[in-house]
Formats: sequence, C-alpha cells, structure tokens
Amino acid sequence: MPNLMEFAEEIRHLLPYKEPFLFVDDLEEVSENGAKGSFTFQEDMPFYAGHFPDNPITPGVILIECMAQIGLVSLGIFLSGAYQTKEHIPFAFTSSEVEFYKQVLPGEKVTVQSEKIYFRLGKLKCKVSMNNEQGETVCKGILSGMSIRKR
Repeated sequence: MPNLMEFAEEIRHLLPYKEPFLFVDDLEEVSENGAKGSFTFQEDMPFYAGHFPDNPITPGVILIECMAQIGLVSLGIFLSGAYQTKEHIPFAFTSSEVEFYKQVLPGEKVTVQSEKIYFRLGKLKCKVSMNNEQGETVCKGILSGMSIRKR
C-alpha cells in the first residue's frame, strides 16, 4: 500500500472542483476502507451573505457537498487508481440520505470520515460523518456516487 503523503495532494488535484467550490483543505487518510479529511468554512465564503444574513450558518447542501468531496469522491479517485495514472475520471454524486444534528458557523473547521460500504462496477457507497472541532457529530448519512468514463 502506498504512503498517503505520496498521493494525497495528487488526489486533491484530481478532484473535479476548483475554488470557490472546493471543500477539501486536507486529506489525512485514504485507504481501501475509507477516507478522512478536513475543511474550514471561511467567514467570507459567498453563500454566507444570503443564507440567514443576520445570523449566517453553512447551508446543509454545502455540508453534504463537503462530505461528498472528502468522503466519497476522494475515496473514489483512490479506489479507481486514478491518482496513479493521473487520469481525470469524472465522479458523479448520485444520492444521499443525511441527518443533521448541529450547525456549522462561519470560521468553523469540520472533519469528515467515510467508511466504504461497497465499490463495484464504478459505483461507490459510503457511510459518511462530519464532526466539528469539539468532536460533536454535525451530520451523518449514506452517500453514493459513480465514476463516469469519457467515451
């Protein structure tokens, strides 16, 4: 098994997202069984201006996107071997079932952890959870996606 430090940055580079829609600061772990990484929601992110302007909180759809980028797509890139071939394999997020427990405020750092349920025929299904810096569960659920090879 290769050392994470050898390919974590390559996986980040292969993610099909760029600023301001990249929600991965750090990948701490990626293995056959899951992924772990973190992201800090900066106070000047554009969606805060309109999502409860007098009391901004991070939209749930953005939290799910962060969970998907770290826990699903990064893992899919690893499992597909794309980080070794440097091949850009688009990965489509296909479904989610997520429950929310806590708010994420501007300036907060979150950690996302995923556990692979299965990866076969290009389809990936994971249990994914997001915790705040106090270790409290922000949200958790099941996310699915699939690789889409260009024809």
